[in-house]
This record gives sequence, structure tokens and C-alpha cells, in this order.
Amino acid sequence: MKHEQIIRAYEVARGRYAELGVNTDEALQSLAKISLSLHCWQTDDVIGFENPDGELTGGIQATGNYPGKAKNIDQVRQDIEKVKTLVPGNHRLSLHAIYGDFKGGPVDRNEIEPAHFQSWIDWAKDNNMKLDFNSTSFSHPKSGDMTLAHRDKGIRDFWIEHTIRSRRIADEMGRQLGSKACHNLWVHDGSKDLTVDRYYYRSLLKDSLDKIFAVRLDNVKDSVECKLFGTGLESFTAGSHEFYMGYALKNGIMATLDMGHFHPTEEIYDKISSFLLFMKEIMLHVSRPVRWDSDHVVILNDSVTMLAQEIVWANALDRVNIGLDYFDASINRIGAYVIGCRAAQKAFLQALLSPIVKLREYEASGRYFQRLALLEESKSLPWNDVYNYFCMTCDVPVAEEYISDIEHYEKDVLLKR
Repeated sequence: MKHEQIIRAYEVARGRYAELGVNTDEALQSLAKISLSLHCWQTDDVIGFENPDGELTGGIQATGNYPGKAKNIDQVRQDIEKVKTLVPGNHRLSLHAIYGDFKGGPVDRNEIEPAHFQSWIDWAKDNNMKLDFNSTSFSHPKSGDMTLAHRDKGIRDFWIEHTIRSRRIADEMGRQLGSKACHNLWVHDGSKDLTVDRYYYRSLLKDSLDKIFAVRLDNVKDSVECKLFGTGLESFTAGSHEFYMGYALKNGIMATLDMGHFHPTEEIYDKISSFLLFMKEIMLHVSRPVRWDSDHVVILNDSVTMLAQEIVWANALDRVNIGLDYFDASINRIGAYVIGCRAAQKAFLQALLSPIVKLREYEASGRYFQRLALLEESKSLPWNDVYNYFCMTCDVPVAEEYISDIEHYEKDVLLKR
């Protein structure tokens, strides 16, 4: 699309929104401040650099074998740098502990140090990005079905040490980059069949967490992530929603809400306002569950749209840390990244462009027909012309133009790996 065409369309859209009391320029200023935390594991199907030939365990599964998977740290960074050129705005990068710069040598999970991630910190500085971090409890000989809730104290201590070290790495990232790093803790601990010791396992998990969080770190935002169940661990999950909600509230840390970690008909947007009344900040993992936690590429569907609306309408953009979490190996991985990032941005832009003042006026006065009518009309307002303008001003491809860009990258880079 030509710049003149994009500008003309934006001017028309700006006028249309102005009729409803919405300032599109202010909406774009707010959108520019939203930093998504991109997930590095989309580049290589959650393999990491400990054992590139290893298998995923602990309820993690990436399906598909599309050509071009990143095989080393340089290729992961190359792919992320490419994504940056196709997504407007400034964003963060979320790393798992298995993505350290281990120089090809064996480094066990309870031995990782900030030095193993210094090159990531340097890379982030060079690429104007901030970093987030995740401890990694899966795909390890000592993970099995239990880690922090394991009956064996030696195994619990191993994972406690790993997570303490992960938090220290996040602290160093935050310190050097001048932006607190979110550290997300998720463990798959559970049981495939019925268990009679639920209280016992959860008491072990609580004790492990108490040891992990015994020392508060100045440059870390700690978060704990619940899950309904894991693949192969369907009957019991130690870190349930209720467990982590209680733990987070009691200990003054964040809870992570993953869109795929709840019942299939349960929407997390309705939880946002409740959490924000009792927590200073929360963390999100934006994904697309199909049937359940299948981590499909994020698209602009009702779930993501309602999630963005709830955050914006609660005036909570500065209290919600927005991370992406999906991994699709069946299509071009760069394309998956870009589709998901742009879909999340579009959802937040739609929310920012909502005629919320008029909608609240209708609701407060009991004019519910008018409220529903305006909500419906808002769906077809020219928000995409505003997004295209945003892309143009950020000097990234507009509309579907990124498709050919990714096709060239696949031909020139991915297929040569």
C-alpha cells in the first residue's frame, strides 16, 4: 500500500472515531507503549541448547516439522531480529533457562549462572530490547512427574536450587538493562491417575516456594503460573489455580494467567478485574487453546479481544505484563511469530479505540440496548486503517505485505539451514 493511501484512510478513520469521542492519536500513543514479551521458544520448538537432540517431556509438546528450525543461539537471535523488523513497536524477549549460552559444554540446571546469559544481555542492549526469564522444570532426567513437589528431598532441593539461580539471572538481566525482568515459575507437577495425598504434595510445593522466594530481589517481578492439568498428568496438578492464587496473594507476588490453562469454556478476561483489586501487577500468557492447551498461534478472536478490552477498560495497562506463549512447528515459525504479535496488538488497539465514555454513559443510565448496539457497531469501525498507519509510522510492512518478506527470508535463510 502506498503511503498516501494509508494516510488518507487514517484521516477518514480519525474523523469517524472523533464523532464517537475517541482520539486515535492518543490511542496510538498508548499502543506504542505496550511491550509484548516475545517467547524465544517459538524459534526452535522449545528445545533449547542443553541437548538439541533431546525430547520434550513434562507435558510439553510441539507438533510439526516445518523446515528452518533454529538450531543454535545465533539462529534464534537471527530469527528474533527478523521478527523485530515486521512488528511495530518496541518489545521484550522472554527466555527459558534452557536457552543459556553454554558454549557447548554440559551445564546442569542447578549450575546455571548469570554468566551463561551475559551474551543475551549484551545482545538485548544492542537490539534495544528488555528481557524476561523462566525457570525450566521440564525435559530433564530429574523432572519426571514431580519436581518442586517431589517426595524425594534431594530432587526437590535440585529444583529449588535451579529456580533460585533462575531468579538471580533474571535479577541481573533487570539490573543491567534497567527494567525489572519478569521471572515466571511454572512446574508441571502432577499425577496421571488418582492420588490420595493432594494435601501432602501441595504442602511440599509450598515449602519449596517458600525457600525459593526467601530472598526478594530488587530487579525481578516474580510470578507463579497455574495449570488445570498436564498431558500425561490429567488427574492432579499440584500448582492449581487456587493454590497459586492463594500463594501469590499471601506473598505479594504476581500470578500468571495463561489463556490455555483453564477449563475449555473458561475465559480469563473475567478474572482480570478481580486479580487487579488484590494484586499490584499480574502477568499474562496470551495463547490460543484449541479444545485445550494446544498453544496454537494467537489470532484476533473473541478471547484475545475481550482480554484486551478488560485490561484497557480497567485502565490497567501499566499493571499487566503481557507475554506470548505458543509454539507451532507446522508452519513458518517467523510467520507464526508475526501473526501472533500483530493479532495481540490489534486487540489492544481495538480496545483503545472503544467509545468507552459513551458505553459507560449508556450502562450507568440503564440504556442496555444502546450499549449493546454501540458495542456491535464498534466491531466494524475502521480500526485496521489506524493499525496500518501505526505500522507505516514504525517503518514495518503494512497489512499483508509482511507475507512476501517472510517468504524471502524462508528462501534465503531458513531453507539453507
